Amino acid sequence: MSKSLLAVVMVIITTFFWGTNFNAGKLVVSHIMPLTASAMRYVLAALVLLAINLPHLKLLPGAFKNNMVIFILLGVIGVAGFNGLFLLGLKYTSPINGALIMATNPLITTLLAVLVLKEPIHLHHRIGMLISLLGVIIVITHGSWDALSHFRINIGDGIIFAANFCWASYGVLNRRYVKYSSALLTTTSTMLLGAALLVLAAGFEPHGYASALHQPWYIYALIVYMAIGGSAFAYLFWNYSIEQLGPSRTSLFFNLVPVFTVLVSIITGTPLNGLQLFGGALVIFGVFISMSVSQKDRIQEV
Repeated sequence: MSKSLLAVVMVIITTFFWGTNFNAGKLVVSHIMPLTASAMRYVLAALVLLAINLPHLKLLPGAFKNNMVIFILLGVIGVAGFNGLFLLGLKYTSPINGALIMATNPLITTLLAVLVLKEPIHLHHRIGMLISLLGVIIVITHGSWDALSHFRINIGDGIIFAANFCWASYGVLNRRYVKYSSALLTTTSTMLLGAALLVLAAGFEPHGYASALHQPWYIYALIVYMAIGGSAFAYLFWNYSIEQLGPSRTSLFFNLVPVFTVLVSIITGTPLNGLQLFGGALVIFGVFISMSVSQKDRIQEV
């Protein structure tokens, strides 16, 4: 299997984890305060990454020394910032608003990549991005114009948008400034820093750590799942995909997140209509178009 194909497989697995995280996260923050839940999740995720990184642990100080400033920035923006803001936003907005806002991530990432990385935007990339965005809207709204027309902006929407911008910035800055570090070392370093920041932030959250006590067992199980699958492995796979595919193409797969969210909802008993199936197909088709780079484009990008 080529590195590019492996990156595609990894990023699809990542979007599955994040798609299920949307359902899990909504349930978790109904029991535990958002910053506290984020801190619990990322402390565990950081420990998992340290365990995976044991054979290469001696390389960690060198990678951190070469990238200290950018690692700290990525930890603040991409771990503490994104996840703290995302779960906080879910407390104040609806899933449909949150998903619609996060669906603009490929567009924001592409624009940042053009500004920071000077990446070209090819025609097939633009078409694929628009098709995928249309598919996401259909999936989330069940194909109902009424649902889209009642879309309203509130404080939660603003928080989710800030989280969205943090995630787009994480991918672009990672590609632009990280030097002499593997995806594993980068993920471990930024996860440790982000987890430490979340632990500190949760200490200032009203009833934060107290809210984590005496919860049902399945809430703790969901946090473990979100930590291992939706954080440790998801970040590792995402960073590897950025290395191989670039931030713009990798971000397009983010459109699969709401598709997986809907699939999980179906499994748990939510009915699915034909328009949602059509929307899911559009998302996949849009990603396929964007990934289908011609030989001429490949030469230009090299």
